[in-house]
Amino acid sequence: MTRRYWIAGLLGQAGCTQPPQPPPLARAAGYLWHAQAEDGGWHSHTYGLLRSGQSLTPFVLEALLQVPEAIYPEPHAKVERAVAFIRSNTQSDGSVGMSDPSIPDYPNYGTALSVSALCRARRPVQHMVEYLRQQQFTERNGWSQKDPAYGAWGMGGNRRTPPNTGHVDLSMTRYVIEALRAAGVPASDPMFACARVFIERCQNLDSDGGFFFTTTEFDTNKAGHDGKRFRSYGTTTADGILALLATGLPPGHERVLAARRWLTSHHRDMNVPGFVGEAYQRWPRGLAFYYAAASAQAFRALTGGSVIGELERTQRADGSWSNPENLVKEDDPFIATPFAIRALTGAERL
Repeated sequence: MTRRYWIAGLLGQAGCTQPPQPPPLARAAGYLWHAQAEDGGWHSHTYGLLRSGQSLTPFVLEALLQVPEAIYPEPHAKVERAVAFIRSNTQSDGSVGMSDPSIPDYPNYGTALSVSALCRARRPVQHMVEYLRQQQFTERNGWSQKDPAYGAWGMGGNRRTPPNTGHVDLSMTRYVIEALRAAGVPASDPMFACARVFIERCQNLDSDGGFFFTTTEFDTNKAGHDGKRFRSYGTTTADGILALLATGLPPGHERVLAARRWLTSHHRDMNVPGFVGEAYQRWPRGLAFYYAAASAQAFRALTGGSVIGELERTQRADGSWSNPENLVKEDDPFIATPFAIRALTGAERL
């Protein structure tokens, strides 16, 4: 081959070389920032309940604010628009998600996520913190320690008094506790000791150390019952670990160690462990992105596993993720993608 053709060949090869792809976290952040609406919020195109953006916007913003500047520089004007959207949807009692009281948009989730997001954005949140305090199932609302819901948080809205618990679960309780800690409430606050009553009741400490979802509603414990107890499963066990740590228990506490043993011994990438039998076959994938986020955060706190490989393999061309299973709305990319970002930022390798 002559020198002229050799150089031409090299130039041709160089022209065919694809430019390097940005890392998955940068592509995901770019996707979500570009999807922000003109009003500063994120509005579901998949689910009517999430179309208002009241709970979805703080959920997305809190995830985006975890992305390191070196990966994706923070677009300050967009952050300000998102903060303004949250403020415009904050009610006089400090709640977010109650702009239309006839169709509440997960007010305790929305408020807790707003607290966490605004703390990351270094904004005041005291009014929201007081709202969350008033929502806890404790003596101030007429509940006593003998009540199964004692210490937990429910869906939010009007304060509930006995015997009407409404829906109560470990996930909501964990998100509220983490928000309160982010807002600077010390672990010594009696609120967290009360919360541990509920959290510990959701742990199968005497059997396998894992966690289940709730003490109040039989059917919402997604892994079912084995005849003696609710089965432990992956998302709830990761939530339980994070909730215990947020209340101030050390990583070496027996309850944390028992849950860690369950999670590390059962962990299988994004397939949520703990589901047994034909009736539960959709759940291991249905909760995949929630599990990716929660388990990555738990593993970062305690060490033990990773979900990065499957996340990198399943990211879509536009930078988003979507779950083929719609059991918990993860088919909406505005749900799956923020969870994936939390998983990637929670992992030791970005």
